[in-house]
Amino acid sequence: MKCFANRNNRNKMRLWVLVLAGSLIGGGVPEFAEAGKLVLEISGTGEVAFVGAFQRWDADGSLRRPVNPKAKIDVPEVDATARKSGADQWVFDKLPTGRYELVILLNPKVRIEGWTFAPVLEFDPFFAPDDPVEDEEARKWIEKDIAQSRHYENKVVPLVLGGDARAVRILMMLLRDLPTSYEAEMPGAATLRFEIWQYTWKYGGWVKERRTRVIHRIIMPRDQLRQWTWVWDPKLGNIQVDGTPVTIQYSLPDLQSRKLQGLYPY
Repeated sequence: MKCFANRNNRNKMRLWVLVLAGSLIGGGVPEFAEAGKLVLEISGTGEVAFVGAFQRWDADGSLRRPVNPKAKIDVPEVDATARKSGADQWVFDKLPTGRYELVILLNPKVRIEGWTFAPVLEFDPFFAPDDPVEDEEARKWIEKDIAQSRHYENKVVPLVLGGDARAVRILMMLLRDLPTSYEAEMPGAATLRFEIWQYTWKYGGWVKERRTRVIHRIIMPRDQLRQWTWVWDPKLGNIQVDGTPVTIQYSLPDLQSRKLQGLYPY
């Protein structure tokens, strides 16, 4: 019996070694997740050139990969690219289980993207992109505080606010199209960032957290940047894939109305 027990223990140890080795090779704890099919049915006016999906955040709300400061506005660095099927369907065949945000490129020079209000502080929950701020007074106070603060960028715009009574998160656009330190390497350079900020209710008032979550950082000639439309649509964010086929019907927005928030040609 003793020999049998020892042999059993050795087998268990070998199994744990194999599991640990697999997790290290894969860059983390192994996930035995089903692949899911996601179909985006696009209607409306516009020439769709590309549809991609970001699995931007892990389960704890950390970025799954660092933001690339050399990223290109017209080449989204997605985790999956959809294939076109028929006149209006774009299909992702095998997406691992997780939370996704979609991006659509239209010709010419239009980028429409989804987002999720990921946690800014540890152990905080996710907020959906369409979780509204019910307290209008809080909204106005936060927008005024941002406007009155000093920033390196000459255009700092709170695009969308969401959250609850304890925390408000803001999808921010930060643009500097005045002369920068990048002029020597790229004459006429402009910088554009999209970030998630948070204000937390503390001690009877709203306090801005110093930590922010950078989503994108782009550097490009300002005359080219000014030709682009890059807007954010909550319908393309916080999409859950769990192995069950998902179909989303999406109507391209009327960009002339400028109802979606983001960058427009100027």
